[in-house]
Amino acid sequence: MTYSNLSNMNLDFATSNLSKISTKFRTSGNISQPRRKAGSSLNELGGNGSIGVTQQNYLNRLYVAFDETDDVKLKRFIYQEIKKILIQRNLW
Repeated sequence: MTYSNLSNMNLDFATSNLSKISTKFRTSGNISQPRRKAGSSLNELGGNGSIGVTQQNYLNRLYVAFDETDDVKLKRFIYQEIKKILIQRNLW
């Protein structure tokens, strides 16, 4: 169709079906990738989320590791972990 043919057509959108056309499939984002749920896949394994060590046992291991290591970064991390646990217990 040429522009002259389009201008001669009666374009009344109030009575046309153009506003009633809907797409059959809408996507957002990357359509080649499947949708994924957020979070860890470990949650699907069940259990209560415990890794098998009590907080007291973890604290004792931190004290031993703090005394045995010479790594400054590791000592700083262990110190922060010990501090967090003691603050939770109102002992800091």
